[in-house]
Amino acid sequence: MNDTELNPRAKRDHGGGLDGAIAQYGGARSDWIDLSTGINPHPYPIAGLHPSDWTELPDHGAFERLSTAARQFWNVPAEAAILPAPGASALIARIPALAAQGRVQITMPTYNEHAAAFRAQGWSVQETGPADARVIVHPNNPDGRAWQASDATEPLTIIDESFCDVTPGASLIHLAGQPGVIVLKSFGKFWGLAGMRLGFAIGATELIARLNDLTGPWAVSGPALRVGTQALQDVGWANETRARLEAESNQLDALLVGKGAQLVGGTNLFRLYEVDDAALWQDRLAQAHIWSRIFPYSERFLRLGLPPAHGWDRLEAAL
Repeated sequence: MNDTELNPRAKRDHGGGLDGAIAQYGGARSDWIDLSTGINPHPYPIAGLHPSDWTELPDHGAFERLSTAARQFWNVPAEAAILPAPGASALIARIPALAAQGRVQITMPTYNEHAAAFRAQGWSVQETGPADARVIVHPNNPDGRAWQASDATEPLTIIDESFCDVTPGASLIHLAGQPGVIVLKSFGKFWGLAGMRLGFAIGATELIARLNDLTGPWAVSGPALRVGTQALQDVGWANETRARLEAESNQLDALLVGKGAQLVGGTNLFRLYEVDDAALWQDRLAQAHIWSRIFPYSERFLRLGLPPAHGWDRLEAAL
């Protein structure tokens, strides 16, 4: 049995994969700066955890407090329901089971777990409509494309807003109460706590109730419930963080464009550039123990997340 059979997730292309980079280029994990993901390098400060968060099954009240904080933070329509889950990816894997097998429209390139999830449930994936379902990643990963309310066209429409918290004014959350619409939110990216595994599905009550049945009880850990509630209530931190990420994404653009890259798009959590040879750029950065993201469908696309505060000088030197 090979490594792919033992770990089927290794087949799909994602950011991360730092273990593979270390195996090829050496160094300890602590030596590396991972810019291959779009995770905020300035995470929300964790505080106030109780011993019971680790030792007791989460109670209904903790879920309600988290859902209430999410409703207020994202201005969720009153008619929409909210389902917390252990990461947006866990929801993506289950959503195709909400409807009978058919055709799903997913415009490429985009986050590839959506197509994989639908194919695993027997759906046919196509890039243009009409279809029985549609996925729009808003803003899109990796190019930052923004969608409009008029794009939510199919009987089942999934709007993945995993990176939309940097631009809340662009959110399509007002569609979440409409029949057949599910809006996905990721906690780990904007709040920089990807290891906590927390995400949300927001949509029509009947759809969310069925999705809840597929996720089972106690899907979210006690620590995630408490920290998620605190963070969603901390509007001041969110506003300050948006301003900081915007400034740093502009700084990254200036650095990369100055080194010969051309900006394609992205968000304030990651930037997509066109370069002469993406694999060569990745290798150059990896020699300095900086990991970046390239794509199997493009020889010229290079995606970078924002470096931590101590990483800017290293990145400039590596370039």
